[in-house]
Order: sequence, then C-alpha cells, then structure tokens
Amino acid sequence: MTALAESQPPVSIRTPPPRADVDALPIAVDPLALSLNENPFPPLPAVRAALVKSIDVANRYPEFFPERLRRVVATRIGIADEQVVLGPGATGVMLQVLHAITDPGDRIVMSEPTFDGFPIISRMTRLSQITVPLDPTGHNDLRAIAYAASEAHVVVLCRPHNPTGTVESASATEEFLERVPSDTIVILDEAYVEFVAPEFSIDSVGLAERFPNVVVLRTFSKAYGLAGLRIGYAFCSKELASRLWEMQLPFGMGITSLVAVVASYRAESQLRQRIRLITAERCSLRAQLHAMGVFTTDSHANFVYLPASGRAWREVFDSIDLLVKHCSDGGVRITIGSGSSTRAVLAAIRTPALAI
Repeated sequence: MTALAESQPPVSIRTPPPRADVDALPIAVDPLALSLNENPFPPLPAVRAALVKSIDVANRYPEFFPERLRRVVATRIGIADEQVVLGPGATGVMLQVLHAITDPGDRIVMSEPTFDGFPIISRMTRLSQITVPLDPTGHNDLRAIAYAASEAHVVVLCRPHNPTGTVESASATEEFLERVPSDTIVILDEAYVEFVAPEFSIDSVGLAERFPNVVVLRTFSKAYGLAGLRIGYAFCSKELASRLWEMQLPFGMGITSLVAVVASYRAESQLRQRIRLITAERCSLRAQLHAMGVFTTDSHANFVYLPASGRAWREVFDSIDLLVKHCSDGGVRITIGSGSSTRAVLAAIRTPALAI
C-alpha cells in the first residue's frame, strides 16, 4: 500500500432509507388527485416502452440544443423548424419568452383569475402585472384586455381559459388580435387545445403567420399525459422565434423528451381515444352537476369550474381529502378523472351537512 493511500481517511458511505426514492413518487392513478389537471391515465404502452429504453442511455447528454425534437414538432404542426422553440413545460417556455422580449418594469396583461404560473413567472422577470377580471360568464374580457394592452409589452390569453375552461370564438379572437398593438407580444396559451371540439377550434398556425406578434404556447403535460417529463413548446414567426431561440438552454431538454414525443405521435389513435374518454367524462360530470342545481362554466378542457356562489367549496371537498384547485375568486377547478373521481365529486356535493 502506498503512503498516499495510507494517508487517506476511510470513506463513509451513508445508505439511504430503503425505497425512499420510490416511496416519494406520486401515485400514477389516484381518483382523488383532481387539482393539477393531470391526465388520469399513466403513459401509453408504446410511450412507456420508449421511456424505459431511454433510461439505458441516461449516462449520455441529450442534444446540446434540441434540434431533432424541434424538427419533429414542426413537422407535426406543418411549419418550419425555425418557428419552434422548446422548454421544460409550458412554464419553462413562457420564462424563455419573457427573458427574450422584456426588460424589468415592462407591463404584462393577464386575466384574473388565471394559471398560477403566469403571475409567478412575471415576478421572476420583474414585470409589472395588469390584471383584467373575467366577465360574468367566466370568459376573457377581450375588449378590456385589448384596451390594457395599449400600454403593455406582453399580453397572455388562455384558450381554453384556465381555470374556467371557456373559449372565445375564432372571430372574436381574431378581432382581439387586430386591436392589440403590433408591437405588443400576445402569448396564446393553448395548453388544453387537444380537448377543444373541432367546431370551437381556431387556426393557430394561420394566426401566427398573419400576426407576427403572436406566440402560441403548448405542452405535452395535459392530453399527452407527460406532465412529469416537462416538455413544452411554442411556435411563432421565424423572426420572433429566432429571438426566443437565443434563450434556449444548452442541454435543457432531457434525453427522454424526444423519444416520448415521437412515441406519442405514433400512438395518435390511442391518444385520441383517451381524449374522448376524458371529454365524455367531463360532459357527464357537468350534466350531473347541473341536474343537482350546481352551475359550471362551459368548459372545453379536461376540467370543470364551479364559480363562487355562496357555497363553502373548501369545506365541501377538503372534508373528504378530495384534492381540487381553490381559486382566488372563491371558485373551484376540478380536474376530470375516472368514473370513481366523478362519483367522489358528486358525493361530496350531495353531503347534506354542507348544503347551501
């Protein structure tokens, strides 16, 4: 044994508690977890198989910049590669966008209530927030938002809106974009676009072509059920995308991202079946709630929204450990889950002791 080896102190290795890593994972199928708008199903079999295979190369870095994933997404949408940017979920892309196009103190307009991530990211980028209340039906007040946008650098428009699930018509959306100043960036958040019926859909690609200030934001977290992998993207004009791509983080997309997206696209028919199941369950829950005299907004996403109406929603749902999203306006957003989830929601609302 060398003198150097003899001089080294013994290495102490602390063994972690048994299965602590596995025990920390959430439950894939949980009928009472209805607060985050997650997909109630685990990954599709083909996607799971691709992910398992990708673990074997976890010792290798992903692409320096996600050029291949960019090409896959662009091809799917039918646009040029140079129009796509990627990030760790829609929130990660949103952060990249704001870093690229704003300076501290710039103004950003958003509806109230809205997705919790937008105010947080706005604070992270030191923007001044202007909030516009929803109209009485839970829709974006497009006229008021457009008016506020005249003095703002960025506007966020969710379609479907989070947390109400409402959508504005294609014509109203187009009129809104025409009213917004051309030097104001409009972030069109389409996190739930896959759940929108064809008769309510809009041509987002066409809008991005006609309005160079529009950035369409999407995610694989909701309909695709890949929330834990954090894969989001945006598309816009080539000129604007080139500015956003400058904020693309090196090695920023995990090595699982490409294989998960490709496998998801290849399993399109199975994915569409799951979307149909979720939307059918949504319609069923809304119909049963209405039959009970409980009003919900006209949701086009994978959740329903119950406005504040004198009902103590927190007491209704927390009493049975049903995880739902309580919103700042007193309303509650409920993710669509399985039939068991629907029955749990209805049972909670029927509880006599908590009636109005």
